[in-house]
Amino acid sequence: MTLFFVLLIIVACVFLGLIILVQNPKGGGLAGNVGGFSNQLMGVKQTTDVLEKGTWVLAAVVGILCLFSVAFVHKATAEQRVPGAVNATTTQQQVPPAK
Repeated sequence: MTLFFVLLIIVACVFLGLIILVQNPKGGGLAGNVGGFSNQLMGVKQTTDVLEKGTWVLAAVVGILCLFSVAFVHKATAEQRVPGAVNATTTQQQVPPAK
């Protein structure tokens, strides 16, 4: 299940990166020219709004996926986190019963 969340996060990050790269901070980018059809299809202002909303939505999706993925991560024991570590309960010596 963790692999599923990792793949979803990677896909969402790739799309987020593409949307951010398409935008131009000075008002150009995809809103500036899409083969000369941008003014005829959607208009410059509407294209910028769609890209900005897409950025916010994908950023929220990445954040939510990261938060939900924590619930499915396998909890590692102390021995798995540090190789060669000894658990504190096993270091106590067992005292043989008195006769």
